[in-house]
Amino acid sequence: MLVNLRDITAIAEQNNMAIGAFNSPSLEAVRAAIDVAEKLGYPVIIDHAEGHESFVPLDSIGPVMVALAERSSAPVCVHLDHCEHLSYMRRALEMGFTGAMFDGSMLPYDRNVELGARAAEMCHDFDCGLECELGSMGKRENGAGHEDENVDTPDAIYTNPDDAVDFIEATNCDILAVSFGTVHGIYKGEPHLDFNVLSEIRKRTHTPLVMHGGSGVSDEDYHKAIDVGIRKVNYYTYGAKFAGERVRKVIKDYEEKEDGAIVYWHDMTMAAYDELCKTFEHVMQVFANGAGPIA
Repeated sequence: MLVNLRDITAIAEQNNMAIGAFNSPSLEAVRAAIDVAEKLGYPVIIDHAEGHESFVPLDSIGPVMVALAERSSAPVCVHLDHCEHLSYMRRALEMGFTGAMFDGSMLPYDRNVELGARAAEMCHDFDCGLECELGSMGKRENGAGHEDENVDTPDAIYTNPDDAVDFIEATNCDILAVSFGTVHGIYKGEPHLDFNVLSEIRKRTHTPLVMHGGSGVSDEDYHKAIDVGIRKVNYYTYGAKFAGERVRKVIKDYEEKEDGAIVYWHDMTMAAYDELCKTFEHVMQVFANGAGPIA
């Protein structure tokens, strides 16, 4: 069933869990996220990032996402991720998206507030929940470039708890993505998370918080973050990486079988789907944080 971002994060609040938000720039990714949610009995968020427009256009994948969410037995929020242009957001809202993220994290604070408030008015007109971001996790903030290692990436700008209070009040956003040590992309080393920052933001705002750049974070640290207020976790890079590795193995197996062996496209897409299901099942159970089936 198609549900609002506010409602799905309310489920997370009630159960001290986080909802997995899976970027879905292909039919295989959309299907995997929804199919695993139905299997496990958990709510799920499927994302389309503005920065993934070159992978698959919003006009092509958006209606598919909404249609599959409406047919699902699991609660599904169809969410626009890392949107930097309000005109693009309106297109998603008119398609039936029930969640949207305005990403003004790279803008000056006042401009982020101004555009965030406009986004909130637009979203609330469509009964759509709004996510904003305060602080920065480096240069990859628009959903693009997550496939690369974090080399020469600017240092993260941690979210200031005082600013978070003012920002939420000024924008009227429903949930807030915060920076506390995660970075988009493949980690070259070990991430170092500042749970004190996260805890202080939560204590002062009482607002559902969002983790971006979660690839490379240990299961233990996911649990710590959820226990201090993370209610939505964006997940893309490692899922795409593992699916790519599975496709590479399929091709290698065919090549070793016989010279000139035919590799069919559907063999690769099904391998990617199977691997995404495996990965999503693991992380959904981690994000559930001990909660049993909800749906």
